Amino acid sequence: MSTMYEGHPVNIQVKEKAARARVSMETYYHNLVVMHNERDGRLKSLEKKMDEQRLNEDEREDQRRRQATKETDFLRLKRSRLGVDDFESLKVIGRGAFGEVRLVQKIDTGHIYAMKIMRKVDMLEKEQVAHVRAERDVLAEADNPWVVKMFYSFQDSTNLYLIMEYLPGGDMMTLLMKRDTLSEDETRFYMAECVLAIESIHRLGFIHRDIKPDNLLLDAGGHIKLSDFG
Repeated sequence: MSTMYEGHPVNIQVKEKAARARVSMETYYHNLVVMHNERDGRLKSLEKKMDEQRLNEDEREDQRRRQATKETDFLRLKRSRLGVDDFESLKVIGRGAFGEVRLVQKIDTGHIYAMKIMRKVDMLEKEQVAHVRAERDVLAEADNPWVVKMFYSFQDSTNLYLIMEYLPGGDMMTLLMKRDTLSEDETRFYMAECVLAIESIHRLGFIHRDIKPDNLLLDAGGHIKLSDFG
């Protein structure tokens, strides 16, 4: 009887949820360890700097208190809720079935991002809510150099927003349109990177079902990153 139900949709959904939960937990605890190590490293750097400056104990305690305040402010900032008003829209750099992608600048830091804006009504009408949620899950959980990094996500009554890293190299489709034909060495290079990128997704328990030149983005160094997991 067990083999009879192996391909049942319910079992598949359970396996997908279990895989997402596993990756989510691994990523959560990995990030905790990374944050702890980074904080410990900053404290050690401060102690070394104070040794070099030969500060007395009162001066050292004052520096430690200031450092602790900075760390607290940093954690508070990470927990703060963001909205579309926290970003300045610079220009539209892409359009899709559910919305558009804009080049934006975070007002308080000046950092540049790509903001993917998706209209909720379109997602509901086309029954794509689960696919969009899957994309958000992958981007949030996949901490590897082959996937476009997502920094924030939030929503309002109309849209869902994904704040992702901006890749100035464009996409493979644009490159092919400009070049028409790549050299043999270039083709081998990009094919090898595609294999490594797809393998990294499989190791996380996900399958990218829409591999095409449009979804192969290029960073400033010309290396491939996967996008659009919906």
